[in-house]
Amino acid sequence: MMLETERLFLREMTLEDTDTLVLVMSDPESMKFYPHPFSREEVEKWIKWNLDNYKKYGFGLWAVCLKENGEMIGDCGITMQQVEKDLFPEIGYHLRKEFRGKGYATEAAKACAEFAKKCGMKKIISYMKSDNLPSRHVAERNGMKFVKAFTKTVMGKVVEDEVLYMKEL
Repeated sequence: MMLETERLFLREMTLEDTDTLVLVMSDPESMKFYPHPFSREEVEKWIKWNLDNYKKYGFGLWAVCLKENGEMIGDCGITMQQVEKDLFPEIGYHLRKEFRGKGYATEAAKACAEFAKKCGMKKIISYMKSDNLPSRHVAERNGMKFVKAFTKTVMGKVVEDEVLYMKEL
């Protein structure tokens, strides 16, 4: 699986991507909206979860790589997420901090929305902590609209103050 944009390509992750993804997911600044930064073992589990998603759904979070040199700068893709009583395809993204603020997350998220539409999905969501303004801006630039605030259990911890964005495809 590979999606392409003007500056990026998205490909399936492998366990060989662990060292690079650790740069994002074990960084306290990058993970400040999660219950905690991930250990290397948790990053490996994250990748394995996505490998299972590829088999089960045909999609998951993909490695986001620069076209110019193939460097992996994070992940972005679609996972199935429970929001209250409903299950939705959700676009999520995590980028290394040195690559933020350059439009890469928006570019990758838009490619994922197009992929979702081509797959026949009728709507797509993104959710995040209400104070995660960069992620909220990516969702808005991807044409998503604020729907509501809600409470979710993330990694076994009840997280209040989540916000849901949605886009009809």
